[in-house]
Amino acid sequence: MSECGGRGGGSSSDDAEDEGGGGGGPAGSGSLSPAPAASSEGRLRRGLRGASLMARRRPELLCGAVALGCALLLALKFTCSRAKDVIIPAKPPVSFFSSRSPVLDLFQGQLDYAEHIRQDSEVVLLFFYAPWCGQSIAARAEIEQVASQLSDQVLFVAVNCWWNQGKCRKQKHFFYFPVIYLYHRSFGPIEYKGPMSAVYIEKFVRRVMKPLLYIPSQSELLDFLSNYEPGVLGYFEFSGSPQPPGYLTFFTSALHSLKKDYLGTVRFGVITNKHLAKLVSLVHSGSVYLHRHFNTSLVFPREVINYTAENIYKWALENRELLLRWLRPHGGKSLLLNNELKKGPALFVFIPFNPLAESHPLIDEITEVALEYNNCHGDQVVERLLQHLRRVDAPVFKSLAPEPPAQLPDPPLITESPCCNTVVLPQWHSISRTHNVCELCVNQTAGGLRPSSVGMPQCSFFEMAAALDSFYLKEQTFYHVASDSIECRNFLSFYSPFSYYTACCRTINRGVTGFIDSEQDVFETPTIAFSSLEKKCEIDTPSSVPHIEENRYLFPELDVDNTSFIGLSCRTNKTLNIYLLDSNLFWLYAERLGAPSTARVKGFAAIVDVKEESHYVLDPKQALMKFTLESFIQNFSVLYSPLKRHLIGSDSSQFPSQRLITEVTTDTFWEVVLQKQDVLLLYYAQWCGFCPALNHIFIQLARLLPADTFTVARIDVSQNDLPWEFMVDRLPTVLFFPCNRKDLSVKYPEDLPITLPNLLRFILHHSDPASAPQNLVNPPTKECLQREAVLQQGHISHLEREIQKLRAEISALQQAQGQVEARLSSARRDEQQLRRQQHTLERQHSLLQLHSEQLQALYEQKTRELEEVARKLQELADASENLLTENTWLKILVATMEQKLEGRDGAEDRAPLDEVRLDYHKPSGAPRLPASTPPPSNVSSTLASERSTENRTD
Repeated sequence: MSECGGRGGGSSSDDAEDEGGGGGGPAGSGSLSPAPAASSEGRLRRGLRGASLMARRRPELLCGAVALGCALLLALKFTCSRAKDVIIPAKPPVSFFSSRSPVLDLFQGQLDYAEHIRQDSEVVLLFFYAPWCGQSIAARAEIEQVASQLSDQVLFVAVNCWWNQGKCRKQKHFFYFPVIYLYHRSFGPIEYKGPMSAVYIEKFVRRVMKPLLYIPSQSELLDFLSNYEPGVLGYFEFSGSPQPPGYLTFFTSALHSLKKDYLGTVRFGVITNKHLAKLVSLVHSGSVYLHRHFNTSLVFPREVINYTAENIYKWALENRELLLRWLRPHGGKSLLLNNELKKGPALFVFIPFNPLAESHPLIDEITEVALEYNNCHGDQVVERLLQHLRRVDAPVFKSLAPEPPAQLPDPPLITESPCCNTVVLPQWHSISRTHNVCELCVNQTAGGLRPSSVGMPQCSFFEMAAALDSFYLKEQTFYHVASDSIECRNFLSFYSPFSYYTACCRTINRGVTGFIDSEQDVFETPTIAFSSLEKKCEIDTPSSVPHIEENRYLFPELDVDNTSFIGLSCRTNKTLNIYLLDSNLFWLYAERLGAPSTARVKGFAAIVDVKEESHYVLDPKQALMKFTLESFIQNFSVLYSPLKRHLIGSDSSQFPSQRLITEVTTDTFWEVVLQKQDVLLLYYAQWCGFCPALNHIFIQLARLLPADTFTVARIDVSQNDLPWEFMVDRLPTVLFFPCNRKDLSVKYPEDLPITLPNLLRFILHHSDPASAPQNLVNPPTKECLQREAVLQQGHISHLEREIQKLRAEISALQQAQGQVEARLSSARRDEQQLRRQQHTLERQHSLLQLHSEQLQALYEQKTRELEEVARKLQELADASENLLTENTWLKILVATMEQKLEGRDGAEDRAPLDEVRLDYHKPSGAPRLPASTPPPSNVSSTLASERSTENRTD
């Protein structure tokens, strides 16, 4: 304001006063307190004077400023009033459960009251929820259903942990809702993290109510031990006291197990009968036994580990043996499946599971499969448990302690259960024209010839490889016309003159499980017909590969028992981990693996091998049972597995049929690409940025080419799986499948631009019949067939020579392997010797180091003592020097005193005579020395003698 007034021209007396007042400020700066008040009053005075001056000179500016200030005040007031209206206090919470519900609803978050009533109940379930949470709302009905069943035994309390004024919100800090806590008297909380389903929650609550299972009889003991979950048994004698020592600790360890593992994979049981306890090697009351099926069962080492609840549970958890494992993904992002699939091939079995059911027959069958699959050493305890699972009357149940192996009887001359394998003959094989499936069995003998009684109950990889070599080299014995009968041959092994193998071959058509009498499988003449010579632009549907689970229908006379399945996990490099999933909860996972979405019974099995990037599906038409699972596992484990990789594709019904470019899926690939006329196939993906740029080129190409003789198609490989031989390694890729020559498909050159003229030249060049081989133009003659037979015989001879070379190389490799193993064993011995020497040197080094530390401590102690002695000697030397000096002075003083005394006595005797003589001989003015002063020479000589004496003393 003052600046605006100064710009008006000239200054008034008010301005002069202001300047004077301003100039008087420094003069009055000597006082400390009045200065700030004076300066603020001066500024206010100047502002008012400036405002009055501007009002007199420019009244319109003052009016504008006043109007602007009023507008700002009104806007500020309006904004504050709106803000007050927006902030509405939260509504008080309402009851989450109905008033008739058996659940006590503390909807105001009264956590202190919940803790108070919890003290008076034995088992309490606390349900912490948020009213807005959808999962809490969904779980409300499940909790009410459980409460209606167990409200007379369990107290159900629901607490609203979202109300901001409740104590639960202030004291608990949950990251998710709902949260379920269970308390068993003073033990807890035990958090439940399983599925929010009533049956699962009720099962868990019952486990908390009764964490220990009472085992009163031998039958229930067998039920407990044959279960797929690991079991812990405790033996306690209740005859002496109502609560024997250690029982409460064992009871608490069972609760700890539920607290750490909500799945409850470790079961706890109690035995009170000493005769029943002896069967599981328990003698003393308070002993704890951990049952394991294949490894040695353990007894809790009380001498090594303290007998506490935590230690018992940790010991059981660390040493347990998982036969089957339940997988329960929580539905969010998780590495659960990824971590399990990294361990190796996995068998996922989806079954409808009811946790509250008293018996589970299907799980018992799966347990039996797992026990047989992993029983590598024929353990007697496992056999007894298998007999119990099969409900077979077994002999009296003996102790489960390890027994010495009994002497086995001599095996029969002919192995009763041979190791057989389904062999699928490739298309180039000569037998494949008439027989495409053979059953090859190892350990067979012809006519019972065997020089010794040594049996081979199991087959190995090398035995099956040897049988396959012998089979392929003796294929001419099977060169016959196809018929409905099964042709079997016995042939000698090349590796042993006493070993025979049996092969039974049969022509099998796709889509059948039994024998068929189709006219397509019977030839009118005993000549070989080539399917590739057909003039039609069609080929047959690919023949199915019969699985081992179909062998009983294909070859009834080759039906064998399951001895080849027992211990299979130790005889294959593709050992399976078996997992169970509840199809009632996780059927979506099964559908993604290939299960039908419209299945009546939700039972499904699939094998996933991440390393091989493939998975296999059990035929949904087959019932999920022990036999089919064993066959499925056996089919996967054989050397030449006939299982086909399951292909996942898009639904072909979503693509209209009337299109210029045909959309190919996994299901329609064979029909569209490999059965019809010339096909140009484009491989693309939705994420490929270059692929959409080719759409207009292929549309123009489809308009130019005739639709009745040529097909332009494309396939989205990101959504549709294909067999490995039809996959590509880059996108976009164009493949051309010519008619009648589908096996001569051609890839469009990568260095050639994809344009319409280039595509037309590429198609015309490779679809020209003149470029086809001659044998496809004219039918073959007898001479051609004979030449082909001679050529194949030459190929066979060449293969025999190659096999001989390979065998020689194998023998050389085996010798080299033996040498390497010998060197490795020598190196291991040297390494062990070096480790022992290293341990000896380390012990000596530790002893020397300890001795050095002791010497160093002794040295430091002696040094301190010597320093202390030196200090005392120095003090003695200083004191001695002082004493010697004082002694010298005392001697001088004594000598002086003696001289004085002697001089005084002589003076008294000679005084008269001397006076007379002196008076007579000397003049009167001569000076005289005092009689008491000794001669200086005597004193100096005395001091010199004392110093020499002191030096000698030092």
